[in-house]
Amino acid sequence: MPLYQAIVLAIVQGLTEFLPVSSTAHLWLVPWVLKWNDPGLTFDVALHAGTLVAVLLYFCRYWLEMIKMVLGISGGNAGATVGGGTLAEAGSVKLLGENRQLFWFLVIATIPGGIAGWLFERAADEQLRSPFVIGPALIIVGLVMWAGERVGSRVHDLGQVSLLDSIIVGVAQAFAVIPGVSRSGSTMAAGLFRGMNRETAARFSFLLATPLIAGACLKKGLEIHHSGLPADMRMPFLFGIIVSAFVGYAVIAVLIRYLERRTFTVFVVYRVILGVVLLAVGWGLRH
Repeated sequence: MPLYQAIVLAIVQGLTEFLPVSSTAHLWLVPWVLKWNDPGLTFDVALHAGTLVAVLLYFCRYWLEMIKMVLGISGGNAGATVGGGTLAEAGSVKLLGENRQLFWFLVIATIPGGIAGWLFERAADEQLRSPFVIGPALIIVGLVMWAGERVGSRVHDLGQVSLLDSIIVGVAQAFAVIPGVSRSGSTMAAGLFRGMNRETAARFSFLLATPLIAGACLKKGLEIHHSGLPADMRMPFLFGIIVSAFVGYAVIAVLIRYLERRTFTVFVVYRVILGVVLLAVGWGLRH
């Protein structure tokens, strides 16, 4: 795999894994447009590892605070520098003290997505990566996001997330096994319907995604461990991790700040347009 292709795909992964626009759709579309070969399972592990590093680095203080609460350790200075280091992030971490069960809510909410991924991910990757699946999924979830913007109360923060909220968002995450749905898109939309404000929907989505991304890395990593990493993939693998981690971290920080003052409208429009384009591409390929 040429190094420049690895860098381009890592940038695409870092951008689209956390934006609600479907990384699967873009990682299918970019190589197809540029007539590149499928990067394969090995590089897929690198991309997932990079985005895992990004989300762990950004939300490390959140996880530390939740683990401390689970262990019964009194919280320290939750207002210290966290993740992106902004005052909004520091305030968000403080809210964890108002929801001491959030760690267990995340554990429960991870179960539907974990089951769906374990049972259907390989089949979905092999059988559903088609413009006639990805296109409609992009459009439908985009419209669901638009509806969430319209009807959601947008008043709940992390301190007010309930068990039922977590379960519903977790079930929404399970649908992300379908290419084009987007893990962040489906979970953020569900968060809006449950009354979360936009940035809380994003933070909860990223926290919830962390165990699944880690599980995907572990599962796929074990699959390539037995065969070993080919010599010609070592540099692309390394650059895939580094670039996707760097870009992913930046995207998380920018998106959360963006959602503090703006809506999901730009992502809704983008999803619908891209979905229509993919359907047109699929129609053209058939004729």
